[in-house]
Parts: sequence; C-alpha cells; structure tokens
Amino acid sequence: MGQGVEVVGLYVRDQEEARAFYVEKLGFRVHTDVKNGDYRWLTVQHPDQPSFQLGLFLPGPPTIDAATAKAVAGIVAKGAMPPLVLAVDDCRAAYERWRARGVEFTQEPVERYGNVDASFRDPSGNGWKLVQSRK
Repeated sequence: MGQGVEVVGLYVRDQEEARAFYVEKLGFRVHTDVKNGDYRWLTVQHPDQPSFQLGLFLPGPPTIDAATAKAVAGIVAKGAMPPLVLAVDDCRAAYERWRARGVEFTQEPVERYGNVDASFRDPSGNGWKLVQSRK
C-alpha cells in the first residue's frame, strides 16, 4: 500500500448543501458519511481520482472552539481561502456543463500561460480554479 495525501479538508457552512453541490453539480461521489455524536465526517471523491478524498467539514468543536469557528466561517464566506485547482480535459466544455447545472462562475474561461482556466466558488465561498492544462 502506498503512502501520500489521502484527504484534504474544506470548511463548509452546511454539510448537506456542500454534499449536494459537489455530488449533483460537480459529479463527485460520496466516499464516507458517518456521524460520531454531533460530529459528521463527510468526504467526497472525484470519479477519476479514487485515491483522494475531499473532506467537507463544519468548523467547530471538537477541532476548533466556537469563536474560532465563527471567524473561520466568515473568512471562507469571503472567498479568502486559497483556491483549489481541478484539472479538466476541456475547460470550456466543463464550464458550459457546470454552468447549466447552476454552478456560479466568478471568471469565464480565459487563455493564458498556455492553459485555459475558469474560476468558481462553492456555496460556502471556497474558490476553485478549473484548469485545462497544455496537451
């Protein structure tokens, strides 16, 4: 069994809203969805990358205190967290497909640096770059 990064977490404002966005609009699938008391461990996967999980987590106890959770939620909502990058074969086609599903883009596809990229945010404010790399 290999080693490496298995889960990267995002803070979201509502786990059910985030699950619906990532699964229904972006085409991810749920990997794990379990509760331990009030804590819910929810991860999704891109269908072409089964060894990697994206955690959709609520900021709050037991990982951080309530005051910090409120501050973090505000930072995420403003789009101030670093963007994540999602590689695609055809940025313009993905843009049109996802826009038709209701994904709100903050930047239409643009050609630069030998790539085509677009930007969108999830319902919690997390920023994404959709990048079509050089072939």
